[in-house]
Amino acid sequence: MLTFTALMACGAVCIEASRRLGMPAGVSRDLLSAWWLPVALLLPPVYALFAPIVLQILLQVRVRATVLYRRVFSSAAIGLAGCTASVAFHWVIPDPWVLTRGTGPPIAYAVAAAVLFSLLNIGLIAIAAHASDPDGSWQEVLWNRESVLLDIVELCLGVTVSIGCGLNLALLVLALPPVVLLQRSLLHAQLQAAARTDSKTGLLNAAAWQREADTEILRARRSGDTLALLIIDIDHFKRVNDAHGHLVGDEVLAGVAAMLRRELRDSDVVGRFGGEEFVVLLPGADVDEARQVAERLRTHIGHMATPVDDVLIRITISVGVALMSVHGDDLIDLLAAADLALYRAKELGRDRVCIPVVQPPQPPSPEDQSV
Repeated sequence: MLTFTALMACGAVCIEASRRLGMPAGVSRDLLSAWWLPVALLLPPVYALFAPIVLQILLQVRVRATVLYRRVFSSAAIGLAGCTASVAFHWVIPDPWVLTRGTGPPIAYAVAAAVLFSLLNIGLIAIAAHASDPDGSWQEVLWNRESVLLDIVELCLGVTVSIGCGLNLALLVLALPPVVLLQRSLLHAQLQAAARTDSKTGLLNAAAWQREADTEILRARRSGDTLALLIIDIDHFKRVNDAHGHLVGDEVLAGVAAMLRRELRDSDVVGRFGGEEFVVLLPGADVDEARQVAERLRTHIGHMATPVDDVLIRITISVGVALMSVHGDDLIDLLAAADLALYRAKELGRDRVCIPVVQPPQPPSPEDQSV
């Protein structure tokens, strides 16, 4: 009980030390497993079931009150993962305090149990996330470089704190400051990322997209590479809002954003420009590739359907395309050219891709030659 209370107290200090930063909406990451893992490794499995409940209640009360079922599910997922890892570890190592001897096999089994804990927890969260968005890919919720790196950090912290805690509970005083600092740094990075994204679509917001686009255009100028810009507009989006309400309209926006993420490269810069407009920067794309990308997006989004009650809402998009060094050399010129092409696409009946016509240079008049 003393060990359990000390570890929960350390978790509470981490939460209080990061409370003023807040917590980003949606799925967020923290380093509280640095305290959950020692509970699972050192104490009987039943303690692993209760440890997340204590800290999740504190998060709900002190940091951000979110929908209650999310807290319940998070507690259940962490508790089940921790209890399973604890049972597996104690089955192999009956006396977990042998971790303090520093011998290889117990530490290796502790690392394996920590990996099992991470895999089970991630798997349960991924199943819930995929159930809420069946159209999303499993890779988005299961696997990316940042999440894997963070999982490794959590694993190392948890095993290290377990060994220190087993040696002497007083060593938790030395482990607490670095964990608090890492926790604050992680939350700060997540909040910075949240400030750059549009809340309805998860894409870059207009200001963040413009900064990213300016950087890419400057890079293309220096290297002489090609670059294309797309402005995408959902046709007759106001009719969707008027007929079905703004919540359904938000679902349509989120669906379009998910399709853009799925069909574009990681190097492409995509954002929401406002309302029903999206902007995409395609580094290294020439006119043929830009047209192909735009047509592919138009086709896939045209086949997309958003279910509402007993009705499937289908939409189309119009796309304006502009090329660097052809329609302009800076972001303002490219946006103006792409917007002009988008306006032309709407004039021609929507659901199409247009590129501005570049007027050939006119020969000088005889009067100019005489002068």
